[in-house]
Amino acid sequence: MLPWYQNEAFWKAFAPVIFSPEQWRNAVTEVDHAVALLDLKPEDQVLDLACGPGRHTLELARRGFQVTGVDRNNEYLKKARRVARHEKYACRFVTADMREFRRPGAFDAVLNLFTSIGYFDDPEDDRQVLRNVFDSLKPGGRLLIETMGREVIARIFQERDWQEKDGVLFLEERRPDDGWSRLHNRWIRVDAEGRHEFTFSLRLFSGPELRDLLLATGFQSVRLCGNLAGAPYDHQAQRLVAAAVK
Repeated sequence: MLPWYQNEAFWKAFAPVIFSPEQWRNAVTEVDHAVALLDLKPEDQVLDLACGPGRHTLELARRGFQVTGVDRNNEYLKKARRVARHEKYACRFVTADMREFRRPGAFDAVLNLFTSIGYFDDPEDDRQVLRNVFDSLKPGGRLLIETMGREVIARIFQERDWQEKDGVLFLEERRPDDGWSRLHNRWIRVDAEGRHEFTFSLRLFSGPELRDLLLATGFQSVRLCGNLAGAPYDHQAQRLVAAAVK
């Protein structure tokens, strides 16, 4: 049985929720903040790791950055490539697993946004991803991670919720496990064709845990923020954001 993140049916079924029109609109502001946090320059080579359908990759390319989007979902990347060709954006997309993608010294900055880390059951896989990122950065290169923080999720936790989009019902159920180190999820889609259910698990990082992991990988400094706008990682944090320098 394939791991959940390799299940194409999951990504197809829940694309309307994960990558809703609102999320695409949010990409503009999110890239504004990422550019500011990392002090990106137009000549910088940028990697968008686990880029999905290219929300941030395409927005960076629209602004003139030389950007590479990497994801293992080829269907998402096909759509992103079509947009890039139509808009004549100078970006490229690579189909690859982030545990394997490595381009030594190729990038000035790497983005890993929208909870795109912690997919794997084995923590060593997460460490391998970060080693690949570190190796792929030039000296002084910057990494930006934006994910769910353990402290944030524990504060705002909801066991269940649901939403309806265009006559399709989406339901979510969540269960923390192992001292809040993992979050087990059950997502259900109900549409005219029936009921589609998927389960998956994500690793939850605390702020100090993610910072220490990045430092152990070799990064020289790590700044923790509570959102992409750079707010403190405190009791009002909305997300866990780590900005690291090689």
